[in-house]
Amino acid sequence: MKLIIAIIKPFKLDEVKEALGAVGIQGMTVTEVKGFGRQKGHTEIYRGSEYTVDFLPKVKIELAVADDLVSKAIGAIATAAKTGKIGDGKIFVLPVEDVIRIRTDEHGETAV
Repeated sequence: MKLIIAIIKPFKLDEVKEALGAVGIQGMTVTEVKGFGRQKGHTEIYRGSEYTVDFLPKVKIELAVADDLVSKAIGAIATAAKTGKIGDGKIFVLPVEDVIRIRTDEHGETAV
């Protein structure tokens, strides 16, 4: 199993959710986060004063998937989240040793 963590633009969340559903991914955790990379923020004008916004709003998606679904999930996220502009985000893939469903004590892929 793998844990996939994707940081994407907030307005792309619905498209990514639909794309993951289409490839058989049933659940995910979504968190609103802030950050920056090469995008480095931007400047805005508020009440006549210019200021720099260093941290930009992003969405963090986390999902545990079986090994046979990893490439499909990554492809779905990358395709749905891509705008072709700086700040589209990143996808991280990490190994998962075990998953336990608390309600039923199931372990491994059946718990996902």
